[in-house]
Amino acid sequence: MSVWDRLVGQPDTVHLLQRAVADAAEVPPGPGMTHAWLLTGPPGAGRSTAALLLAAGLQCGEGGCGTCAACRDVLRDAHDDVVRFEPQQLQITRDEAAQLIHLAARKPVRGRWSVIIVEDADRLNEVSGNMLLKSIEEPTPHTIWLLSAPSVEDVLPTIRSRCRVQVLRTPHWQDVATLLEREGVERSMAAHAARAAQGHVGRARALATDEEARRHRHEILRIPMQLADLPACFAVAADITEAATEEAGRATATLDERERADLLQAYGEGATGVTKARIERLARGAVKELEARQKSRRTRAVRDRLDRALVDLLSFYRDVLMLQLDADLDLINEELRPQIAQVAASSTPSRTRVRMDAIERARRLFDSNAQPQLVLEALAVELARA
Repeated sequence: MSVWDRLVGQPDTVHLLQRAVADAAEVPPGPGMTHAWLLTGPPGAGRSTAALLLAAGLQCGEGGCGTCAACRDVLRDAHDDVVRFEPQQLQITRDEAAQLIHLAARKPVRGRWSVIIVEDADRLNEVSGNMLLKSIEEPTPHTIWLLSAPSVEDVLPTIRSRCRVQVLRTPHWQDVATLLEREGVERSMAAHAARAAQGHVGRARALATDEEARRHRHEILRIPMQLADLPACFAVAADITEAATEEAGRATATLDERERADLLQAYGEGATGVTKARIERLARGAVKELEARQKSRRTRAVRDRLDRALVDLLSFYRDVLMLQLDADLDLINEELRPQIAQVAASSTPSRTRVRMDAIERARRLFDSNAQPQLVLEALAVELARA
C-alpha cells in the first residue's frame, strides 16, 4: 500500500503532493516543489498526516512506496532526516524556535532532503515566529519546511506569506469508515465511529477501538437532558471539567515522569558519590522551568479535551436542528434519535441556533485565559435558559 493511501478523502491534495515529490527528484527541482509549505484544514482533515506523507515521499526513492525502509522510518518518526515538532505548550517558545533553526541547518544524513515538520504552527507568537522567518524564507538548499495549522488566518502573516498553502477539507464519514475497515474494524462499528467523529480520522479511530472514549462521548451527549435547573448546570460543568482534567493528567503523566527522571539523571542522579541534596540544589532552576512547561502542556491538554467535548455537544444540537427543519440529512447521532426528537419538539429552530452559537463562543474562549469551569458554567446556564 502506497503511503498516499493513508490520506483519506483528499484526492486533490494527494495529486498536488505527488507532483511535488516528482518535481523534487529533478535537478534542479521542478516548479511543483517549494522549500516551505503551509498545510491547513479543520481538525481531523489530515494536515499533519499530509505533512508526514510528503516527508516520506521526499525520502523514498519511489515517491512514497510505503514499504521501503525510508517510508517506514518516516511514518514511525525514526528517520534521521525528518524532524517532527509537536508543540506541547500554549505557544511555541523562543527556545523551541532556536532549536528548530539549529535542526534546519543540518545537512541530511541518508537522503537529499532535511525535512522540518512543525505542527500547530498557529502557536507561533511574534517572537518565535520572527525568529523562524529567515530560515523559512531562505533555508539551506537541502531543507524543506512543512507547517500545518487549522487555517491560513491562524498563522502569522509574515510566516504564511513565505509558504505555499494547500487547504485540506474534512473527509466524508464514509471515506473514514472505509479506512477503519481496512484497519480491521468491524463494519457497523466503523460506520458508527466515523459518523460520530464527523470526519476526524484520529477521533474516529479512538471511538472505534476505545470503549472508554465511547462512554465519555455518551456522557457528553446526555447533557441536554440533564439541564433541569441551576444546580444541575453547575454540576454538569464540574463533571465535564473534572473528566477532562483527569484524562489530560493520565495522558501527560508518563511523559512528565520521564522528563523529570532524564533531567535529574543529567544532573548526576544515580552517579557514585553524588548526594540527593546536591542534585536537588543544582537542578532546582531547571526543575522549576520543566514544571512550568509541563503545567502549560497539561493546560493545553485539558482545553483540547474540553473542546472535543463541546464538538460532540454541538453535534447533538445540529441533529436537533435537522429534525426541526425536516432536513433530508443523516443524523450524526442516529442512535439517540428518540432523545434528539424529544429536545427538538420542546424547542424551536431559533432557540437551537442560539444554543449552537453559545457552544461556539465557549470554544473560542478556551483559547483565551478564561477559567474553563466558569466558561462551562455560563454555557450550561445559557443552554438551559435558551
